[in-house]
Amino acid sequence: MPSGSPTLVTAADLAYWTGRPVGTIWRWASEGRLTVHGRGRNARYDLNETAAAERDPDTRELITAAPAPPIKDQRRHAA
Repeated sequence: MPSGSPTLVTAADLAYWTGRPVGTIWRWASEGRLTVHGRGRNARYDLNETAAAERDPDTRELITAAPAPPIKDQRRHAA
């Protein structure tokens, strides 16, 4: 997707987009891979920060899940 203004979606929407479980979206956010806008149930994630999963064009069945986005600030997560 083109960058620019964020396209904010729920964790469930982003999970479908990436072909990953919602828990993975939350983990990616906690690892600094995704920007979180808001808190709790109102949290939203930028669709432009992830790749789309590969899905069958007719059935929308998942073929390949999207790869994990890179960690934005490596220094923050260094051991």
